[in-house]
Amino acid sequence: MVVVANDLSSSSKTLPRVLVVSRRTLRKNKHVDFVGEYHLDLIVSHGAVPVIVPRVSGIHSMLRSFEPIHGVLLCEGEDVDSSLYADKELPGLSQEDMDEIGSLHASDTTIDREKDSIELSLAKLCLERNIPFLGICRGSQILNVAAGGTLYQDIDKEVGTTTKHIDYDNYDEHRHEASLVEETPLRKWFDEMDQIMVNSYHHQGVKRLAERFAPMAYAPDGLIEGFYDRSRYDPEEGRFLMGLQFHPERMRSSDDEFDYEGCVSVYKEFVKAVTAFHKKQLDAAEIVMEVKKKKTLVKSFSGAEVLEANTVLSKQQENRLKQMGATVRNSCVYMKRMKRKEEQERAMDKLSAERLSDLLSFHRMMARLCSDAIKRKLLEPADSDY
Repeated sequence: MVVVANDLSSSSKTLPRVLVVSRRTLRKNKHVDFVGEYHLDLIVSHGAVPVIVPRVSGIHSMLRSFEPIHGVLLCEGEDVDSSLYADKELPGLSQEDMDEIGSLHASDTTIDREKDSIELSLAKLCLERNIPFLGICRGSQILNVAAGGTLYQDIDKEVGTTTKHIDYDNYDEHRHEASLVEETPLRKWFDEMDQIMVNSYHHQGVKRLAERFAPMAYAPDGLIEGFYDRSRYDPEEGRFLMGLQFHPERMRSSDDEFDYEGCVSVYKEFVKAVTAFHKKQLDAAEIVMEVKKKKTLVKSFSGAEVLEANTVLSKQQENRLKQMGATVRNSCVYMKRMKRKEEQERAMDKLSAERLSDLLSFHRMMARLCSDAIKRKLLEPADSDY
Protein backbone atom coordinates (compact mmCIF):
# COMPACT_ATOMS: atom_id res chain seq x y z
CA MET A 1 0.00 0.00 0.00
CA VAL A 2 1.35 3.41 -0.96
CA VAL A 3 1.26 5.99 1.84
CA VAL A 4 0.58 9.52 0.63
CA ALA A 5 1.41 12.76 2.40
CA ASN A 6 -2.11 13.20 3.74
CA ASP A 7 -1.96 9.77 5.39
CA LEU A 8 1.24 10.73 7.15
CA SER A 9 -0.03 14.07 8.40
CA SER A 10 -3.32 12.66 9.66
CA SER A 11 -1.85 9.59 11.38
CA SER A 12 -1.48 9.89 15.14
CA LYS A 13 0.24 6.53 15.55
CA THR A 14 4.01 6.52 15.86
CA LEU A 15 5.53 3.32 14.49
CA PRO A 16 8.61 1.65 16.01
CA ARG A 17 11.98 2.42 14.42
CA VAL A 18 14.55 -0.14 13.30
CA LEU A 19 18.08 1.11 12.57
CA VAL A 20 19.80 -0.50 9.57
CA VAL A 21 23.41 0.36 8.70
CA SER A 22 24.10 0.82 4.99
CA ARG A 23 26.90 -0.71 2.98
CA ARG A 24 28.80 1.35 0.43
CA THR A 25 30.06 0.65 -3.06
CA LEU A 26 31.98 2.62 -5.66
CA ARG A 27 29.87 3.88 -8.55
CA LYS A 28 31.22 6.27 -11.20
CA ASN A 29 34.16 7.18 -8.94
CA LYS A 30 31.85 8.02 -6.04
CA HIS A 31 30.76 6.01 -3.03
CA VAL A 32 27.07 5.10 -2.89
CA ASP A 33 25.34 3.78 0.25
CA PHE A 34 22.76 0.99 -0.06
CA VAL A 35 20.74 -1.57 1.91
CA GLY A 36 19.19 -4.73 0.47
CA GLU A 37 15.54 -3.97 -0.31
CA TYR A 38 14.33 -7.39 0.85
CA HIS A 39 15.26 -6.48 4.43
CA LEU A 40 13.45 -3.15 4.22
CA ASP A 41 10.32 -4.69 2.67
CA LEU A 42 10.03 -7.28 5.44
CA ILE A 43 10.45 -4.68 8.19
CA VAL A 44 7.84 -2.36 6.66
CA SER A 45 5.37 -5.17 5.91
CA HIS A 46 5.28 -6.13 9.59
CA GLY A 47 4.68 -2.62 10.90
CA ALA A 48 8.03 -0.98 11.67
CA VAL A 49 9.95 1.89 10.04
CA PRO A 50 13.51 1.24 8.80
CA VAL A 51 15.87 4.12 9.56
CA ILE A 52 19.02 3.84 7.47
CA VAL A 53 22.28 4.80 9.20
CA PRO A 54 24.68 5.88 6.45
CA ARG A 55 28.20 4.53 6.43
CA VAL A 56 29.80 7.97 6.66
CA SER A 57 32.95 8.89 8.57
CA GLY A 58 32.15 10.13 12.08
CA ILE A 59 28.63 8.64 12.26
CA HIS A 60 29.74 6.20 15.01
CA SER A 61 30.05 9.21 17.37
CA MET A 62 26.55 10.48 16.48
CA LEU A 63 24.49 7.32 17.03
CA ARG A 64 22.62 8.75 20.05
CA SER A 65 21.12 11.29 17.64
CA PHE A 66 19.23 8.43 15.97
CA GLU A 67 17.23 7.76 19.14
CA PRO A 68 14.64 6.61 19.94
CA ILE A 69 15.99 3.22 18.84
CA HIS A 70 13.47 0.39 19.12
CA GLY A 71 15.41 -2.24 17.18
CA VAL A 72 18.61 -2.82 15.19
CA LEU A 73 19.08 -4.97 12.09
CA LEU A 74 22.63 -5.49 10.86
CA CYS A 75 23.23 -7.24 7.53
CA GLU A 76 25.69 -7.51 4.68
CA GLY A 77 29.16 -6.07 4.32
CA GLU A 78 32.85 -6.78 4.14
CA ASP A 79 34.93 -8.91 6.52
CA VAL A 80 35.09 -7.78 10.14
CA ASP A 81 38.55 -6.47 11.07
CA SER A 82 40.35 -9.45 12.67
CA SER A 83 42.09 -7.18 15.20
CA LEU A 84 38.69 -6.77 16.90
CA TYR A 85 38.49 -10.46 17.84
CA ALA A 86 41.95 -11.97 17.27
CA ASP A 87 42.80 -14.84 19.62
CA LYS A 88 46.30 -13.87 20.78
CA GLU A 89 47.00 -17.39 22.05
CA LEU A 90 46.69 -18.92 18.57
CA PRO A 91 48.76 -18.12 15.47
CA GLY A 92 46.93 -16.26 12.72
CA LEU A 93 46.96 -16.98 9.02
CA SER A 94 50.16 -16.40 7.09
CA GLN A 95 50.53 -13.53 4.65
CA GLU A 96 50.56 -16.07 1.83
CA ASP A 97 47.19 -17.41 3.05
CA MET A 98 45.79 -13.89 3.33
CA ASP A 99 46.90 -13.04 -0.21
CA GLU A 100 45.20 -16.16 -1.53
CA ILE A 101 42.00 -15.39 0.40
CA GLY A 102 42.08 -11.84 -0.96
CA SER A 103 42.26 -13.06 -4.54
CA LEU A 104 39.36 -15.50 -4.03
CA HIS A 105 37.10 -13.09 -2.13
CA ALA A 106 38.19 -9.69 -3.42
CA SER A 107 34.79 -8.04 -2.82
CA ASP A 108 34.74 -9.00 0.88
CA THR A 109 38.29 -8.76 2.18
CA THR A 110 38.62 -4.96 2.06
CA ILE A 111 38.29 -3.92 5.69
CA ASP A 112 35.86 -1.07 6.42
CA ARG A 113 36.82 0.15 9.91
CA GLU A 114 34.19 2.88 9.95
CA LYS A 115 31.39 0.36 9.32
CA ASP A 116 32.93 -1.91 11.97
CA SER A 117 32.90 0.96 14.46
CA ILE A 118 29.31 1.96 13.70
CA GLU A 119 27.95 -1.58 13.89
CA LEU A 120 29.92 -2.65 16.96
CA SER A 121 28.72 0.47 18.79
CA LEU A 122 25.10 -0.35 17.91
CA ALA A 123 25.48 -4.02 18.86
CA LYS A 124 26.97 -3.10 22.24
CA LEU A 125 24.20 -0.55 22.80
CA CYS A 126 21.62 -3.30 22.20
CA LEU A 127 23.45 -5.64 24.59
CA GLU A 128 23.54 -2.96 27.29
CA ARG A 129 19.99 -1.66 26.92
CA ASN A 130 18.14 -4.84 25.87
CA ILE A 131 17.16 -3.34 22.51
CA PRO A 132 15.90 -6.04 20.07
CA PHE A 133 18.66 -7.06 17.65
CA LEU A 134 18.73 -9.23 14.53
CA GLY A 135 22.04 -9.95 12.81
CA ILE A 136 22.10 -11.49 9.33
CA CYS A 137 25.37 -12.89 7.88
CA ARG A 138 27.99 -10.23 8.78
CA GLY A 139 25.51 -8.89 11.35
CA SER A 140 25.63 -12.20 13.22
CA GLN A 141 29.43 -12.06 13.20
CA ILE A 142 29.38 -8.49 14.56
CA LEU A 143 27.00 -9.57 17.35
CA ASN A 144 29.25 -12.47 18.35
CA VAL A 145 32.35 -10.24 18.41
CA ALA A 146 30.52 -7.53 20.39
CA ALA A 147 29.60 -10.15 23.02
CA GLY A 148 33.18 -11.47 23.28
CA GLY A 149 33.24 -14.26 20.69
CA THR A 150 35.69 -14.87 17.83
CA LEU A 151 35.52 -15.64 14.09
CA TYR A 152 37.23 -17.82 11.54
CA GLN A 153 39.08 -15.50 9.17
CA ASP A 154 38.54 -18.06 6.43
CA ILE A 155 36.51 -21.25 6.81
CA ASP A 156 38.35 -23.18 4.06
CA LYS A 157 41.79 -22.40 5.51
CA GLU A 158 40.94 -22.94 9.18
CA VAL A 159 38.27 -25.64 9.08
CA GLY A 160 39.15 -27.46 5.89
CA THR A 161 35.47 -27.75 5.12
CA THR A 162 33.85 -29.75 2.35
CA THR A 163 30.67 -27.69 2.69
CA LYS A 164 30.45 -24.93 0.12
CA HIS A 165 29.40 -21.75 1.91
CA ILE A 166 29.60 -19.48 -1.13
CA ASP A 167 29.23 -20.11 -4.86
CA TYR A 168 29.99 -17.11 -7.04
CA ASP A 169 28.75 -18.93 -10.17
CA ASN A 170 25.40 -19.83 -8.59
CA TYR A 171 25.05 -17.02 -6.10
CA ASP A 172 21.36 -16.86 -5.17
CA GLU A 173 20.36 -20.43 -6.02
CA HIS A 174 23.14 -22.14 -4.04
CA ARG A 175 21.95 -24.04 -0.93
CA HIS A 176 23.49 -26.34 1.67
CA GLU A 177 22.02 -28.31 4.56
CA ALA A 178 21.55 -26.86 8.04
CA SER A 179 20.53 -28.96 11.03
CA LEU A 180 18.13 -27.19 13.40
CA VAL A 181 18.56 -27.56 17.17
CA GLU A 182 15.50 -28.74 19.10
CA GLU A 183 13.57 -26.34 21.35
CA THR A 184 14.92 -23.22 19.67
CA PRO A 185 13.00 -20.40 17.93
CA LEU A 186 14.47 -21.40 14.56
CA ARG A 187 13.20 -24.96 14.91
CA LYS A 188 9.74 -23.65 15.84
CA TRP A 189 9.59 -21.18 12.92
CA PHE A 190 10.55 -23.89 10.43
CA ASP A 191 7.74 -26.27 11.53
CA GLU A 192 9.94 -28.47 13.76
CA MET A 193 11.97 -29.69 10.77
CA ASP A 194 15.26 -31.45 11.54
CA GLN A 195 17.00 -29.96 8.53
CA ILE A 196 16.45 -27.18 6.02
CA MET A 197 18.37 -26.03 2.96
CA VAL A 198 19.88 -22.57 3.42
CA ASN A 199 21.80 -20.15 1.22
CA SER A 200 25.32 -18.89 1.93
CA TYR A 201 27.40 -15.88 0.91
CA HIS A 202 30.37 -15.95 3.28
CA HIS A 203 33.90 -17.26 3.77
CA GLN A 204 34.08 -16.33 7.46
CA GLY A 205 31.97 -17.53 10.39
CA VAL A 206 31.62 -18.02 14.13
CA LYS A 207 34.66 -19.71 15.66
CA ARG A 208 34.15 -19.39 19.42
CA LEU A 209 30.55 -18.54 20.26
CA ALA A 210 30.18 -15.93 23.01
CA GLU A 211 29.15 -17.53 26.33
CA ARG A 212 25.75 -15.86 26.49
CA PHE A 213 24.59 -17.45 23.23
CA ALA A 214 23.19 -20.88 22.38
CA PRO A 215 23.42 -22.45 18.88
CA MET A 216 20.23 -22.88 16.84
CA ALA A 217 21.60 -24.40 13.62
CA TYR A 218 24.73 -26.12 12.27
CA ALA A 219 26.12 -26.67 8.77
CA PRO A 220 27.34 -30.22 7.90
CA ASP A 221 30.92 -29.12 8.69
CA GLY A 222 29.89 -28.05 12.21
CA LEU A 223 29.87 -24.32 11.49
CA ILE A 224 27.22 -22.47 13.53
CA GLU A 225 24.51 -21.14 11.19
CA GLY A 226 22.34 -19.51 13.85
CA PHE A 227 22.43 -18.59 17.55
CA TYR A 228 20.46 -16.62 20.15
CA ASP A 229 20.38 -15.52 23.78
CA ARG A 230 17.84 -17.69 25.63
CA SER A 231 17.38 -15.08 28.35
CA ARG A 232 16.71 -12.40 25.76
CA TYR A 233 14.11 -14.19 23.66
CA ASP A 234 10.48 -13.28 24.26
CA PRO A 235 9.07 -11.22 21.36
CA GLU A 236 5.81 -10.56 23.21
CA GLU A 237 7.82 -8.82 25.94
CA GLY A 238 10.18 -6.99 23.58
CA ARG A 239 13.16 -9.32 23.96
CA PHE A 240 15.06 -10.53 20.88
CA LEU A 241 18.81 -11.10 20.43
CA MET A 242 19.73 -13.33 17.52
CA GLY A 243 22.26 -13.96 14.75
CA LEU A 244 21.78 -15.97 11.54
CA GLN A 245 24.67 -16.76 9.20
CA PHE A 246 22.35 -17.47 6.25
CA HIS A 247 19.99 -15.04 4.48
CA PRO A 248 16.30 -15.94 5.02
CA GLU A 249 15.21 -12.80 3.15
CA ARG A 250 16.82 -14.15 -0.05
CA MET A 251 15.71 -17.78 0.21
CA ARG A 252 13.20 -17.42 -2.64
CA SER A 253 12.33 -19.21 -5.84
CA SER A 254 12.30 -17.61 -9.30
CA ASP A 255 8.66 -16.55 -8.79
CA ASP A 256 9.68 -14.76 -5.55
CA GLU A 257 8.02 -17.34 -3.28
CA PHE A 258 9.91 -18.09 -0.05
CA ASP A 259 11.47 -21.53 0.31
CA TYR A 260 9.87 -21.81 3.77
CA GLU A 261 7.33 -19.85 5.76
CA GLY A 262 9.95 -19.71 8.51
CA CYS A 263 11.96 -17.24 6.43
CA VAL A 264 9.22 -14.65 6.96
CA SER A 265 8.77 -15.64 10.62
CA VAL A 266 12.31 -14.45 11.37
CA TYR A 267 11.37 -10.87 10.52
CA LYS A 268 7.81 -11.14 11.81
CA GLU A 269 8.98 -12.16 15.30
CA PHE A 270 11.78 -9.60 15.28
CA VAL A 271 9.35 -6.76 14.47
CA LYS A 272 6.94 -8.13 17.10
CA ALA A 273 9.71 -7.71 19.68
CA VAL A 274 10.54 -4.24 18.34
CA THR A 275 6.88 -3.22 18.64
CA ALA A 276 6.63 -4.52 22.22
CA PHE A 277 9.87 -2.73 23.14
CA HIS A 278 8.46 0.46 21.63
CA LYS A 279 5.29 0.12 23.70
CA LYS A 280 7.33 -0.33 26.88
CA GLN A 281 9.21 2.85 26.11
CA LEU A 282 5.93 4.70 25.59
CA ASP A 283 4.58 3.31 28.88
CA ALA A 284 7.76 4.38 30.67
CA ALA A 285 7.46 7.87 29.18
CA GLU A 286 3.85 7.97 30.35
CA ILE A 287 4.95 7.10 33.89
CA VAL A 288 7.55 9.88 33.82
CA MET A 289 4.92 12.38 32.66
CA GLU A 290 2.51 11.27 35.39
CA VAL A 291 5.22 11.67 38.04
CA LYS A 292 6.09 15.14 36.72
CA LYS A 293 2.43 16.16 36.75
CA LYS A 294 2.01 14.96 40.33
CA LYS A 295 5.11 16.85 41.44
CA THR A 296 3.79 19.98 39.76
CA LEU A 297 0.42 19.59 41.49
CA VAL A 298 2.07 19.05 44.86
CA LYS A 299 4.15 22.16 44.41
CA SER A 300 1.15 24.19 43.23
CA PHE A 301 -1.43 23.08 45.79
CA SER A 302 0.46 22.03 48.91
CA GLY A 303 0.41 25.57 50.25
CA ALA A 304 3.89 25.11 51.67
CA GLU A 305 5.06 28.52 50.53
CA VAL A 306 1.94 30.12 52.03
CA LEU A 307 2.38 28.43 55.41
CA GLU A 308 6.09 29.16 55.63
CA ALA A 309 5.46 32.83 54.89
CA ASN A 310 2.91 32.86 57.77
CA THR A 311 0.49 34.90 55.71
CA VAL A 312 -3.28 34.93 55.88
CA LEU A 313 -4.77 32.48 53.37
CA SER A 314 -6.93 33.98 50.66
CA LYS A 315 -10.24 32.30 49.85
CA GLN A 316 -8.79 30.95 46.61
CA GLN A 317 -5.73 29.54 48.38
CA GLU A 318 -7.89 27.93 51.05
CA ASN A 319 -10.08 26.34 48.39
CA ARG A 320 -7.01 24.93 46.69
CA LEU A 321 -5.84 23.39 49.95
CA LYS A 322 -9.28 21.89 50.50
CA GLN A 323 -9.27 20.42 47.01
CA MET A 324 -6.14 18.49 47.93
CA GLY A 325 -7.65 17.29 51.22
CA ALA A 326 -5.92 19.93 53.33
CA THR A 327 -7.16 22.75 55.51
CA VAL A 328 -5.35 25.20 57.72
CA ARG A 329 -5.99 22.94 60.73
CA ASN A 330 -4.61 19.72 59.20
CA SER A 331 -1.94 21.21 56.93
CA CYS A 332 0.89 19.73 59.03
CA VAL A 333 -0.55 16.23 58.64
CA TYR A 334 -1.03 16.85 54.96
CA MET A 335 2.58 17.98 54.51
CA LYS A 336 3.80 14.81 56.23
CA ARG A 337 1.76 12.80 53.75
CA MET A 338 3.26 14.77 50.90
CA LYS A 339 6.74 14.06 52.25
CA ARG A 340 6.02 10.32 52.36
CA LYS A 341 4.65 10.52 48.82
CA GLU A 342 7.80 12.26 47.63
CA GLU A 343 9.91 9.51 49.23
CA GLN A 344 7.85 6.89 47.42
CA GLU A 345 8.30 8.75 44.15
CA ARG A 346 12.08 8.89 44.68
CA ALA A 347 12.05 5.13 45.21
CA MET A 348 10.13 4.73 41.94
CA ASP A 349 12.68 6.94 40.15
CA LYS A 350 15.39 4.41 41.01
CA LEU A 351 13.60 1.65 39.07
CA SER A 352 14.53 1.07 35.42
CA ALA A 353 12.15 2.12 32.67
CA GLU A 354 11.56 -1.54 31.81
CA ARG A 355 10.72 -2.38 35.44
CA LEU A 356 8.38 0.59 35.70
CA SER A 357 6.68 -0.46 32.48
CA ASP A 358 6.21 -3.99 33.82
CA LEU A 359 4.78 -2.55 37.04
CA LEU A 360 2.37 -0.36 35.11
CA SER A 361 1.25 -3.32 33.00
CA PHE A 362 0.66 -5.38 36.16
CA HIS A 363 -1.50 -2.72 37.80
CA ARG A 364 -3.47 -2.20 34.61
CA MET A 365 -4.09 -5.94 34.43
CA MET A 366 -5.20 -5.97 38.09
CA ALA A 367 -7.53 -3.03 37.41
CA ARG A 368 -9.13 -4.95 34.53
CA LEU A 369 -9.53 -8.08 36.68
CA CYS A 370 -11.12 -6.08 39.52
CA SER A 371 -13.43 -4.31 37.09
CA ASP A 372 -14.53 -7.63 35.59
CA ALA A 373 -15.11 -9.09 39.07
CA ILE A 374 -17.26 -6.10 40.08
CA LYS A 375 -19.34 -6.44 36.92
CA ARG A 376 -19.91 -10.14 37.58
CA LYS A 377 -21.01 -9.43 41.15
CA LEU A 378 -23.40 -6.71 40.03
CA LEU A 379 -24.96 -9.14 37.54
CA GLU A 380 -25.39 -11.92 40.14
CA PRO A 381 -29.05 -12.49 41.20
CA ALA A 382 -29.96 -11.22 44.66
CA ASP A 383 -29.92 -13.82 47.48
CA SER A 384 -33.46 -15.10 48.14
CA ASP A 385 -32.91 -14.85 51.94
CA TYR A 386 -32.66 -11.08 51.78
